[in-house]
Amino acid sequence: MPELTRRGFIAATIAAGSVRTLPQIAKAPPARRILTLVYDKSIGAMRAIDRVVR
Repeated sequence: MPELTRRGFIAATIAAGSVRTLPQIAKAPPARRILTLVYDKSIGAMRAIDRVVR
């Protein structure tokens, strides 16, 4: 088995993951993204919540 460097391992992992997910993405209808701004009292600032709706 060839020795993989850290960079090679990451590249191989990403390539294997994309082979599994790309066909599913190609078949799926386009999804809508909904961005909502809410006030978060715990941090005392506005926060963005991004949702994907199919």
